[in-house]
Amino acid sequence: MKSAIRFALLALVLVIVAMVSALTAMRFAIHGQEVAVPLLVGLAPAEAERKVAGLGLQISIERQYYSPQIAEGRIVSQLPLPGTKVRRGWQVRVAQSLGPIRVTIPDVTGNSEHAAELNIRRRGLDIASMAQVQTPEIPADQVLAQSPTANATQVAAPKISLLVSAAAQPQAFVMPSFVGQPLGSASRSLQEAGFRLGM
Repeated sequence: MKSAIRFALLALVLVIVAMVSALTAMRFAIHGQEVAVPLLVGLAPAEAERKVAGLGLQISIERQYYSPQIAEGRIVSQLPLPGTKVRRGWQVRVAQSLGPIRVTIPDVTGNSEHAAELNIRRRGLDIASMAQVQTPEIPADQVLAQSPTANATQVAAPKISLLVSAAAQPQAFVMPSFVGQPLGSASRSLQEAGFRLGM
């Protein structure tokens, strides 16, 4: 009887030791794969790639912004932020500096959409987005507004958004069905609505 109890206690101790070992191994496997994201802002992309490669991370240049503080070609921002714990293989997304603004934002309001686009692209800028609005008093295909405005300072990206006038849609009518109605009542209904009847 005593040997059975002793055997049961020994088995219980072995189970507890095995569980503690398994939990410790899992914790080490999970947290052992984590690394802290380094500071990449201010580095050239090649330097940043070398820095993250040693930690098992990857880098992806996703955007470009003007920056008077960070030299052209260097990294101006990053996500995740420095010091964040991530798993190996994680991708760090960065934005590259275009340096300080060296172009003047042109005034393209009043131009046609095509002329505005040519003017913008000739200066090395891009069109971020273009929206259209119907304005009956303004001819179609004319730039009504832009963002950023002409000669703007503190511009973050080399892109301009435009609001362009669209052609007014022709007036449309929903024609009711007169099938099965007498000709006289159908004619009277149409004349009351302001239509002329053709023969």
